[in-house]
Amino acid sequence: MSHTLGVRQAQKQKTRQALLDAALGLLEEQSLSSLGLREVTRAVGVAPTAFYRHFRDTADLGVTLVEEALGSLHTTLAALLTTVGDGEERVAAAVGLIAAYVREHPAHVRFIARERHGGVKAVRAAIGDQLALFAEEVRDQFAREPEAKGWSDDDLLMLAGMYVDHMVMTASTLLEAETPEAQRAVADTARRQLRVVSLGRLHWLDGQESEESQGHPRGAQSPEGPPAPVESSTLP
Repeated sequence: MSHTLGVRQAQKQKTRQALLDAALGLLEEQSLSSLGLREVTRAVGVAPTAFYRHFRDTADLGVTLVEEALGSLHTTLAALLTTVGDGEERVAAAVGLIAAYVREHPAHVRFIARERHGGVKAVRAAIGDQLALFAEEVRDQFAREPEAKGWSDDDLLMLAGMYVDHMVMTASTLLEAETPEAQRAVADTARRQLRVVSLGRLHWLDGQESEESQGHPRGAQSPEGPPAPVESSTLP
């Protein structure tokens, strides 16, 4: 009996994965909002009713694709952040990670890039949640580093979000680079951009210290208040 249940469960999982793979292939040329479940089941060779044994609707399928595309990256990113040093080494490793992921999972990258601002709300939210989680993980690692001394939690999260947004942008750009030369150019630009961010991180508190030394907390108005509005003159 248990053997029969095991076989059924394995077949169910196989069909579920086949539906996901078929949908991902179909989404190479269209958005999720235009994908019909009959297209997916036809590609797999199962009845449309079989779809509902695995997913509530195509939005549910899309959310599962988001988890499939981004879920496994959390462990990889955490390993990179904790084992690779700061500066040039981390920049090179981050860009290398993105390039490798694009090479190995181009369909997933294209799906995330298109649906991040696509027409299916549940999928947009799922992508946003995953990227926010990445930012929190990067923030937590930054907070453990000496360079974070004096940084507020909000500022660290802002910095982490910049890194995550840059990773997504770089992945999308690499996907569109059709030749090895173009891909190398994209990777080189990405490394230089991350160096700029890293340098900014080292000097972020300089402006704050300058303002505080003059008695003005960062973001506060001067004692004189805001400048008076300039009245426009009229021609006689």
